[in-house]
Amino acid sequence: MQLAKVVGSAVATRKEESLSGLKLLLVRPVDEEGRAGTTVLVAADAVGAGPEEVVLIAAGSSARQTLATDKRPVDAVVMAIVDSWDVGGVTKYRK
Repeated sequence: MQLAKVVGSAVATRKEESLSGLKLLLVRPVDEEGRAGTTVLVAADAVGAGPEEVVLIAAGSSARQTLATDKRPVDAVVMAIVDSWDVGGVTKYRK
C-alpha cells in the first residue's frame, strides 16, 4: 500500500469491456511528510474518492483483489480514503 493524492481523473469512452463502470483517477504518490513525488498513476476507484483527497492505493496483483476490481485488468486501485496519519507520534495529516 502507498499514500497518494488524487490529482485528476481519466475518461476513456473506448476501453476493455470489463472496465465499464469503473471510475479512473489520476493519483500522485506522496511520502510520509505528504510531499508529492513526480510520478502520476491511473488507479481504479473502489471507494468513491474525490479531487485532492489523500488515499491509499495498492498496485500490481493486489489491485485486483477488491470487490470493484476482481478479475479486471487494473494495475492500481484506490482502496481507502485517509482521515489522518501520524509519524513518530506527530500528526502529519488530518483531513
